[in-house]
Amino acid sequence: MHTEEFRTALLDWFDRHGRKHLPWQTARDPYRVWISEIMLQQTQVATVIPYFERFMARFPDVAALAAGSVDEVVALWAGLGYYARARNLHRAARIVVAQHGGRFPASVDALKALPGIGRSTAGAILSLGSGLPAPILDGNVKRVLCRYAGLAGWPGAPQVERELWRLSEALTPEFRVADHNQAMMDLGATVCAKRGPACGVCPLRDGCAALRLGLTDAIPTPRPKLAQPVRECHMLVLRDGSGAVYLEKRPPTGIWGGLRSLPEFDGLDALLGWCAERGIDTCRLERLPRRRHTFTHFRLDFVPVLIRAEGFAPWVAEDAGPGWFGPDAAVGLPAPIAQLLRDIAGDNATRGQIALDL
Repeated sequence: MHTEEFRTALLDWFDRHGRKHLPWQTARDPYRVWISEIMLQQTQVATVIPYFERFMARFPDVAALAAGSVDEVVALWAGLGYYARARNLHRAARIVVAQHGGRFPASVDALKALPGIGRSTAGAILSLGSGLPAPILDGNVKRVLCRYAGLAGWPGAPQVERELWRLSEALTPEFRVADHNQAMMDLGATVCAKRGPACGVCPLRDGCAALRLGLTDAIPTPRPKLAQPVRECHMLVLRDGSGAVYLEKRPPTGIWGGLRSLPEFDGLDALLGWCAERGIDTCRLERLPRRRHTFTHFRLDFVPVLIRAEGFAPWVAEDAGPGWFGPDAAVGLPAPIAQLLRDIAGDNATRGQIALDL
């Protein structure tokens, strides 16, 4: 297929089958596109939709986001993972307001200078948010282009990625660029799927090298597998008679940065020593089954240790410090910690039977 045939076939398909009613498409502007693009990194559309709607209800524009606190932003992000994204959103919003008068820059390089915005996200903000010609290259687009061009190799490898950018630039039109880029993402998400692509209904099938060569299952090449290290710890679930739980605030960087979580210890002895220093009775300590949470680069195995603090005088929570939080407190928790607390609160009689969180 020639370039114009590619574009025409893609846009004709988009007009009939493309997604046009997602929450961030109903009133498209650079801010809404930016928020949605950051949320959609490493996250499925169905998961993102309720988060996006809650986020926009609280922070409807970049000025509101800049004026908010990073703690509130992170709390609204709780459960989406990759929390540096939330912190970068807040930092970037303040820069847009302070240095750009509340308007997003109109060039890829200026957008890339903002925290958390790479070349593809910048291209999406310009094309989808303002209709300016700019190529994109998210995971779905990479898969479509790899198969269409018969390009072997892991798409994240520098030499493969350079070729994919060259293809994306060559195929991106000057007109209807928003529809073109949205169509590329939609095609990868709904037709040119990672497994079992629906090649029979693909608008690009006549020019697809992977289909012609019978390589749709082999292209793109999967990411090379690396052995994941395992980290281990104990986590203290300290509850008082009302069901309130003692939580600490994690550092702003690193895993679960800026969220509230359970006190974490290298081992049981360290946990018991911490309790002894604070006069906490550990006679009724209960070790719950080990749980596992998988991050991108490692796995975390943790043993929850439940202690009831009846008769213990809890210390007062401060905004930036540790403290007690009731069952209905609006606080940002990591997803596996929130699940653990729900399991404990929901089935006290069978706590020993809590399933592993894999």
